[in-house]
Amino acid sequence: MSAQNEVAKQEKPFETMLTKVNNTYLPMIQRQLQGNGVNMDDYSKQCVIAAISTINSVLDAKGIKWNDSQLDQSNVTQTLLDVAALKLNAAANPREVYFQIRNVKRGENWVKQIEMGIEGDGNDAILSRFGRGVESVKQFWLVREEDRFVYPSYNGLEITPPQWSPTGKGEVIRVVYPIVKKDGAVEYHITEREDVVKNLIAHVSNNLMNETFGIAADRFKATPDQKKKIMEKKMEVLKKVQAQGLKALDDEELQNYISPAWKDPQSRESMIIRKMRNNIVKKIPKDFGSAFVELTYDKNADPAYQNVRKEINDNANQELLDFEPSEQPEAAKPPAETPSNPNIIDYTEPAEEPKHTETKPERVDPF
Repeated sequence: MSAQNEVAKQEKPFETMLTKVNNTYLPMIQRQLQGNGVNMDDYSKQCVIAAISTINSVLDAKGIKWNDSQLDQSNVTQTLLDVAALKLNAAANPREVYFQIRNVKRGENWVKQIEMGIEGDGNDAILSRFGRGVESVKQFWLVREEDRFVYPSYNGLEITPPQWSPTGKGEVIRVVYPIVKKDGAVEYHITEREDVVKNLIAHVSNNLMNETFGIAADRFKATPDQKKKIMEKKMEVLKKVQAQGLKALDDEELQNYISPAWKDPQSRESMIIRKMRNNIVKKIPKDFGSAFVELTYDKNADPAYQNVRKEINDNANQELLDFEPSEQPEAAKPPAETPSNPNIIDYTEPAEEPKHTETKPERVDPF
């Protein structure tokens, strides 16, 4: 080897695996954001780098490499694109976003995907950044059972603020968010502990997704009759959770369908408070200034949207339909006109042009 090649080799900078991943994904994320009319500023780049580092820790814990053939690279790209668009910082304390591995069936194969979830402080950050007319989000109130609390009252446009005298005793029964608007007005958004029951029902419903109750070996191979019986059993479980409310967390028959973060005593109260905060922040109007960013938020924050997408992904292309072209008679008579009926609705009008077309994330091999 010549001296010149030896010098060039020594001058070549050393790159760790994580540096290579950053150098692979960052330019691609920036390019896709610009393609959707969103500029990637320095803080968005910081959020993407923090997300890559956190995802790397999750993958390491599962023994998965970035170039693993089972890792859905398109999903990784989409996840980082969501982080950049919403500017969620995984390195913040308290953290604003978390990641976990989920196995998803694609045809006959299983792939590993990164699932992103927005933490309570992430929703606060989104509200501060995108809240419609929001000047600042003040420290939220945790009102406990033995605290003195008086609800706000209204006289037309005049508001009498709520009154709170904390004692620090008892469970948190409501959360109050004081929001200062840009016109100087102050709004008080309140949610109750009982409202968390709907979050628990959604959580149990998600954990029941692959449950067959022994009726079938696999939900994908279940017959229509078996699927009907499985759905009936699922509805029985969900109705039981609804009837018991948060007491369902201690029901032994429901323990298999509830994650430890919900039912364990050391984390239960934190989970309930987090859900109460989320329930408030999600309802406050937001202006994202971009249809792409708004779609990204809805996809990650709206359970209804997530359930619809999951249903589509689970059932798409499951059945091959083959239609034989029907022969038309040579002298077919035109159909007789049907008398107009005001009760019949015609849906043949052309659909509106979509306001936004989402760019499909690039599939990459970082190595």
